[in-house]
Amino acid sequence: MEELLVDVVNVLVVLVEACAAAVIIIGAVWAFALFVWVGIRRRDAGAFVPVRLMLGRFLVLGLEFQLASDVLRTAVAPSFRELGQLAAVAAIRTALNYFLSKEIAEERRQVAEEGEDDRREAGPPSGTAGRGRTS
Repeated sequence: MEELLVDVVNVLVVLVEACAAAVIIIGAVWAFALFVWVGIRRRDAGAFVPVRLMLGRFLVLGLEFQLASDVLRTAVAPSFRELGQLAAVAAIRTALNYFLSKEIAEERRQVAEEGEDDRREAGPPSGTAGRGRTS
């Protein structure tokens, strides 16, 4: 029975790792296509920030899947050596995920601030200048 459980978990680990790889590959291909499209249409560096954010989200999701596969591996009574290796890998992936998420949040904040600055510089929408509230 335990052998069957080990076999099932090993298959699940492979499936989850394949999902992680698929998410990362799809994100990289999509980001590259968007990068080329944005590069052709606009040449300013700020245009590439949404591309980086999108790629970052795919990488974070892929890392989450890889972390899930690590957790699955620990479900079947590993040795202390295997447990230590998995803990180290999980810690590295978690740290990568944390810092990547932090960078994505910072990029989003900067994009939002730039959008607010652009709206302030543009002034009020046309046709609204000089209109006051009458109550």
